[in-house]
This record gives sequence, structure tokens and C-alpha cells, in this order.
Amino acid sequence: MAEKRNVAVEEKKGFSVQDLILIAVLIAAGAVLKLTVSSFLTFAGMKPNFMIAMYCLAIILTKPKTYQAVIIGLLVGLVSQIPLLNATPMVNFASEALGGLVCGLLVSGFSKIAADNKGVQNVAFPAVITFISTVFSGYCFALIVGAGINGVPVMAVFGMYAVMVLGTATMNAIAAAILTPILKAVLKK
Repeated sequence: MAEKRNVAVEEKKGFSVQDLILIAVLIAAGAVLKLTVSSFLTFAGMKPNFMIAMYCLAIILTKPKTYQAVIIGLLVGLVSQIPLLNATPMVNFASEALGGLVCGLLVSGFSKIAADNKGVQNVAFPAVITFISTVFSGYCFALIVGAGINGVPVMAVFGMYAVMVLGTATMNAIAAAILTPILKAVLKK
């Protein structure tokens, strides 16, 4: 019988060059897709927000520390300041930072679940993580614009934006579920 070896898992100390390139490419791809394809996929006022979907994929694939996930969200908020990507400047800093935080926490939590199950990772994890992160980001954005800027009551904001936020979250989750295995296969090469 072969001896069992305990292999200590070294904690990730920072992003590798490959991680940084992947994050940059996914954020850029999210911006391009939002400017081009997103409007073609609009249905009943809902459309995928490829910026959120792509930074969620970047966080899922690189598994950063929580503060690094927030920084990725802030970078997306910065890119979102390009006028064609955002009708309300500055709001995306808060919403994308929150989305990055939630995504980072979920990735950390799901990684522990997968490790407890002998490394078996459920293919639904990226979709669930992206859906929840999009809901937090979307409602943060809606609350700042609706309640904060326009004075709409908070409960009304939740109701008014429910279809848009949940629809966008669903579309982002589908995009993440489709793209994650493709990107993992590419990264292995």
C-alpha cells in the first residue's frame, strides 16, 4: 500500500503575471461586450451586464484574497466611467466594489466547500456566485440612483428594479456557466 503523503497547500501570496493578464483581458472583454453584444441581447428591459459577468469570472478563476476582489471591482468601476459604459458616473465605484466583495467572499466559501468534498467542484458554483454578486451590485446601483439621487423610497426601488436586477443576474449567471469551463480549458493550455 502506498504511503499517504500530506501535501501542505501554500497560501497564495499575490497575483501571478498570468492572473493579472487574465483579469485585464476579462475586464476589457466585458467592456467591449457591453458596448456591442449587450444591446442585441436585450429582452424586456433586461440585458446581460458583461462587465459584472467578466469580473466575476476573473475572481472565480484567479481566487484572489477578499481585498483583491474588491480592488478588481474598483477597477471595473473605473473602467465604467467611460461615458458609453455608464449613464451615471461614479455610482459604479460603490456597486462594483460591493459586487467584487461579495464575489470574493463567495469564491472563498465555495472553494472551502469544494475542498471538503475532495476537490470536486460543482459546475453550478460559477453561475450561483455570479448571480448573487450581480444581485448585490445591481441593487447597490439601484439604491444609490433610485433612493439616494432621486429620492424614491427604498422598498419602491427594490420593487421597481426587481425584474431588471434579477433578469440581468440570470443572464450573467448563464454567461458565467458557459464561459467558465471554456476559460479553464484555455488556461490549462
